[in-house]
Amino acid sequence: MDVNEVDPVSGRKTTGHIWNGIKELDTPIPRGVLLFLIATHVFAVLWWVLLPTWPLGRTYTKGVLGIDQKTTVEASLRDSAALRLPWVKLIESRSYDEIRADERLMAFVRTNGHQLFGDNCAACHGRDGKGRENYPDLTDDDWIWGGTPEAITQTLTVGVNSRHPESRMGQMPAFGRDEMLDRQQVVDVATYVASLSDPSASTPDNIAQIDRGREVFQSTCVPCHGEDARGNPELGAPNLTDDRWIYGGSLERIIATIHGGREGHMPTWDERLTPTQIKVLALYVNDLGKGRP
Repeated sequence: MDVNEVDPVSGRKTTGHIWNGIKELDTPIPRGVLLFLIATHVFAVLWWVLLPTWPLGRTYTKGVLGIDQKTTVEASLRDSAALRLPWVKLIESRSYDEIRADERLMAFVRTNGHQLFGDNCAACHGRDGKGRENYPDLTDDDWIWGGTPEAITQTLTVGVNSRHPESRMGQMPAFGRDEMLDRQQVVDVATYVASLSDPSASTPDNIAQIDRGREVFQSTCVPCHGEDARGNPELGAPNLTDDRWIYGGSLERIIATIHGGREGHMPTWDERLTPTQIKVLALYVNDLGKGRP
């Protein structure tokens, strides 16, 4: 086929290529596309010269402008820290009660504490602090180790059953698995515990079982949970008379807890957070529970 053949319809020359009887026209690239391609290549070359670009073994071309994201972020962090510094100094110097009484400082606590909580605590306790299965709710007035800002600070600093030398230590023994109680005693005391928080769990049919469970409770559980079963924050023993449960409050879950035991774990934060950050976070968590002790 003649390469210089002219298409009779469009008046353009053909390239000489034919596919299934279709001839390809020798159509030039639009000028706008050419200009765009030229502009992008020029832009790329300028960018290579101006900004960090090419790796050179252990280093890279720095660019004539001397800009890199690391220094930009570092400068931004320094600026943010400088803006927070006056507030941080107030947090450091004021007592917990003084901070809680100052709405401006509490606004700072809520803003910065929310971020600290989201970065460090939300994975277990949820973004809203309401906890999830096997993790306590931090928005109510039920505290295992105490809910004052001072107590929360201590818990955050040393953790629970952590590797910190001063860690809070707490464990629920496996009364059934380790054969401290037989199966019937486990069921009896679980039935009694269930009736403490749910009076409807006590029926004429299980009164005798509840009485037996009360005797087991008095001989086995009182040292940690107390005569009134309201718990002991010094030991991390929870209140058994309310309707707030970490591992579940159904009879089946209570039986499982008594039989197999429980041992919660909370990491120590003294190596990850500064004392001021821990103080802010403690105040924030206390505030989640409406500031209740």
